[in-house]
Order: sequence, then C-alpha cells, then structure tokens
Amino acid sequence: MNTPAAPQTYPRQEPHASLELGRGGRLSRKARLGLFNRLFRLACIACAIFVSLLLLLILVFMFRTGILVFRDVSVTEFFTTTLWEPENDHYGALVFIAGTFALTGLTLLISVPLSVIVAIFLAEMAPVWLRTALRPIYDLLVGIPSVVYGYLGLTVLIPFLRDITGNGLTDGLLAASLVLTIMVLPTISRVSDDALTAVPQKFRDASYALGASRFQTIVKTVVPAAGRGIMYAVILGMARAIGETMAVVMVIGNTPQLADSLFKPTSVLTSNIVMQIANVPFDSTWNYALYMMGFLLLIIAIIMIVAIRLLQRRPVQ
Repeated sequence: MNTPAAPQTYPRQEPHASLELGRGGRLSRKARLGLFNRLFRLACIACAIFVSLLLLLILVFMFRTGILVFRDVSVTEFFTTTLWEPENDHYGALVFIAGTFALTGLTLLISVPLSVIVAIFLAEMAPVWLRTALRPIYDLLVGIPSVVYGYLGLTVLIPFLRDITGNGLTDGLLAASLVLTIMVLPTISRVSDDALTAVPQKFRDASYALGASRFQTIVKTVVPAAGRGIMYAVILGMARAIGETMAVVMVIGNTPQLADSLFKPTSVLTSNIVMQIANVPFDSTWNYALYMMGFLLLIIAIIMIVAIRLLQRRPVQ
C-alpha cells in the first residue's frame, strides 16, 4: 500500500522584502524595482501636497487681501448697494454680483437645452459616419481661445443683433450669453454625449419590449438614466462660463449698472476686475475690493467643484 507523499512546504515570502545586495555589492533587480516604486510614490505624494498647498495659499492670499476692504467699507454697503464709484469712495458690488448670476442663468437657459439636444442626436440618432466626424470637431471647439469667440461676438454677433432689433446699442447680457453659449456648448454636449452613450443597451431593449416608441425611450428611459452625467456636464459648462473674462469683456459693455433689459450694457465680476486692476494702487481700498471680487469667484468655483464631487459619490438609483 502506497503512503501519500508529504506535502511540500515553501519558504514564506514577505510582500515588502528588504533591500538585498547582489553580486559586486549592487542592489538586486527586485530591490531596485522596489526602491524605484517607493521613490515614485513619494514623488507623487509630494506633488499632490505641493499643488494642494499652492491652491490653499492662493485662496488664503485672496481672502486676506480682499477682507481689508471692510476696514473702510461696511459689509452691508459692499454686498447690498449698487453705486460703484471708487473715486468717490463708493464700493457697491451688488451690480457685478447680480450681473454675474444673471449672465450665468441666461447662459444656462439657452445652452443646456441646445447642448442636450445635440448630445441626444450624437448618441442616439446620428449615423455612425456622422457621429465619427462630429465628435472630434466638438473636441476641437473646446480648445479655441476665448478671445476668438469674443472677437467674433464683437464683429459679427453685435452688428447682427443691431440689424434684427433696430437697437443702436446691443452690448449687454444677451450678446454675452450668446457668446458664452457657443463657448460652453461643446463642453456640455460632449460630456452629455458620453453619459448617454454609457447607458446600457438593455435599458433601451426593455423600453422597446414594453411598446415604447423611440422618442419615448430616449425621453423617459435614456435621458433619466444619464441624468447625473448630464448634470455633471452642466456644472462643468457653467464653471467655465462664470469664470470667463475676455469674451465677456468684449461684448457686455462694461458699465457698472444693473441691466433692466437684455440690450443694456452692464458688468460682471470678471469684466470689472480685468478692466480696472491695471490702474489701481495695490495698497488701496479700491484694490482690496477687486481682490474680494476675485475671492467671490473662487468661492463660486469651489461650490461647483464640490457639487460635482457630490454627484460622483451619490449612488446610481
């Protein structure tokens, strides 16, 4: 009767072996790889800490400089009044804050429906050859400098608005929002396109099996399933729109007044900073007020980034 052979035992290997010397006193290949991996990990951690610290320092510097405006200007005057006359010590920033939100809201109303329609067409309706041709074009449109959009808005869009409205002065919210719509449309549509494409095909098949038409399947099944991705795209587009400067400066009119019509020149936080920062003494209340406006823009951008992170962490329903 044959007896079973005793099981072979192998020496236990530690996951993190110590540095071993090879021939000639050199490190072995395994030790070198382990050392390089550790150094690369430390370098990545150091870079991440450096970038985070740099962003934190920028935020702190903007806040510490901007908060000095309240030595000479009350918080109530700065945030609730509309009179902006730094030469006469009047620093009412409500005009620029209201203009920023009005411009962003109008851009949102125009760009989101158009972008979602374009994304639906690309993801669900366009033939393969057309989809293949259009997607790289939209990717290229994202990289066009904003000054190009602003110059086209100044030389093409504003004269066009004058012709169709008969108004001699068409600089204002409408012109700026149309330029921003053209700028953010590729971003929102491409990210929304990716979100719609990522919806599993079984969702569409189940909808068709229940007797739904193609339109009903897209509107009631595909778009709701991609809703979080579409919202992500909208926030990304609005983050770009709210911080845009050059294109807005060229078409909005840059006048510190509340806009009671779409064709009345006004100003926003970004345009006011760009137009005035070059001629302002650093150690002055005027300069501190501009820094506070920049800090407000940073806070708005941070809120949008936090919203994106919350959308990413929320479980899919």
